[in-house]
Amino acid sequence: MYDAIVIGARCAGSPTAMLLARKGYRVLLVDKATFPSDTISTHYLHQISIARLQRWGLLDKVLASNCPPILKLVFDFGPFALTGTAPAVDGITAAYSIRRTILDKILVDAAVAAGVEFRDAFSVEALVSADDHITGIRGHNMGGAPVTETARIVIGADGRHSLVAWTVQAPEYHTYPPSTCLYYAYWSGVPTDALEYYPRQGLSIVVFPTNDGLTCISTSCPHAALRQFRTDIEGHFWQQLERVPTFAERVRAGMREERFRGTGDLPHFFRKPYGPGWALVGDAGYHKDPLGGEGITDAFRDAELLAEAIDAGFSGRRSLEVALADYEQQRNEAAMPVSELVRQFASLTLPPPEQLQFFAVLRENPTETSRLFGTVAQVVSVSEFFAPENMRRIIEGQKLG
Repeated sequence: MYDAIVIGARCAGSPTAMLLARKGYRVLLVDKATFPSDTISTHYLHQISIARLQRWGLLDKVLASNCPPILKLVFDFGPFALTGTAPAVDGITAAYSIRRTILDKILVDAAVAAGVEFRDAFSVEALVSADDHITGIRGHNMGGAPVTETARIVIGADGRHSLVAWTVQAPEYHTYPPSTCLYYAYWSGVPTDALEYYPRQGLSIVVFPTNDGLTCISTSCPHAALRQFRTDIEGHFWQQLERVPTFAERVRAGMREERFRGTGDLPHFFRKPYGPGWALVGDAGYHKDPLGGEGITDAFRDAELLAEAIDAGFSGRRSLEVALADYEQQRNEAAMPVSELVRQFASLTLPPPEQLQFFAVLRENPTETSRLFGTVAQVVSVSEFFAPENMRRIIEGQKLG
């Protein structure tokens, strides 16, 4: 019998398994994929995520992956642009947009090094339960006979279509249907040293450097346009880029190196992330639009919170149910303000005039521009920064200056 079985070995599952194993627990980690392998992703690791990788002893592997540091952000609103950096976290000033073929393998290997038993190409068919308490999983390796494994807790890190969440009928709240559809590809010959964000009415373009000298270029358009977009992905993609002519000219000078990837399956929801014998982490417990690049950051944070809660319960320091309830509360307190900010991004509408005027004022204030970027990087309170009195303070201070 295992202490924990973790279903899903990507950015939420592998860190959760690793952290539990480092605390001395016997952990089984399973995934239907093999590694390295790719998955649809926003790639982006904010400074707070890089600080966690440093704390986990994994940062050197990221730095050795040929992924360039991102030291600058550019938010181009059309009439003007804001340029700056997000605040440093534990001395970390750079963000990174590492390919998932590389990052996920680093995380899996770290879990195995911590003592986790890992089974890839393993399909979970069902959860096993007794008296309404989840007790394990039933599944099989590719071509293998079905096996049943038991554990004190089964953790679903298996994405927004989580088998764990579906089986236990985890309640959802703060739910919203998809706002956007997302498509992206990788280019050579389109150099950038920044995360570039181009919001336009009904459109958003995000650009960042990644491994092997490539630049990832993504576009988001309203979800209602998904069916039409799919009839000619490349043609519609270029129509989007032409809305920012100077950027489209840069892209024409480069070459697309890989196929387009995309999805319109981007709902917003929170799920209750625990119950008798089960827990949820990552997109299985909380999902949002990829604009903002918060997914990996949230997964890392919640992996730490969940591992701490399980350890508190298993060690007897606290009731497991109380500890997991606190995990949900801490997750929500951290995630909900950023989730609302991301929903604004995902509306694909330009900021209202008063907010756009506020952003224009920030051009002359690098300190407050950094704090604006810090709201997206999850190191500055969204509610405090966008509070009317704070915005008024900044505007009045600029006038006095």
